[in-house]
Amino acid sequence: MKNKVIGIMLLTAFVVAGSAISSLAQDIKIGYIDSIKILADYQGTQEAERLYRQEVDAWTADKEKREQEIVRLQEELRAQSLMLSEEKKQEKRLELEKQMQTYQRFMEETFGDNGLAAKRNKELTQPIVDKINKILEDLAKEQGYLLVFDVANADIVYADKSLDLTEVVLTKLKEQQ
Repeated sequence: MKNKVIGIMLLTAFVVAGSAISSLAQDIKIGYIDSIKILADYQGTQEAERLYRQEVDAWTADKEKREQEIVRLQEELRAQSLMLSEEKKQEKRLELEKQMQTYQRFMEETFGDNGLAAKRNKELTQPIVDKINKILEDLAKEQGYLLVFDVANADIVYADKSLDLTEVVLTKLKEQQ
């Protein structure tokens, strides 16, 4: 008898807790965006990409010029090696080594993880990311969203299309232009 009463009490507690959780879940408003689509469709991103591409093209041209100089020095050393004294060969090798070190330093400073290209990319994109984040924060506060996910950077297996805020963010970005 005692076990039956305890069982009924536990069942009642589970039902009450379950309905409270269900009620809470219905009050939680969740949305998501696709940041890749936003960045691809937003004109500001396209302009930043154009500026970035111009700078990268200039750095790439400089890189290619440096590579050609290294190849020229290698070929010169090969072609003249039989005619040069050991002292002159050593001078040419040192010149070639110096050019290669300069090239490697240039590559690291320009295209490395913390190089000019990475810094410039962040410099151009950070204001756009900040603007998108501000729009999302305002939108979430205005419309009562507790969570907004980015499907481009998260593992979402399922999401109702009605939760997609991508077009709303794009519209607000265009309104701000």
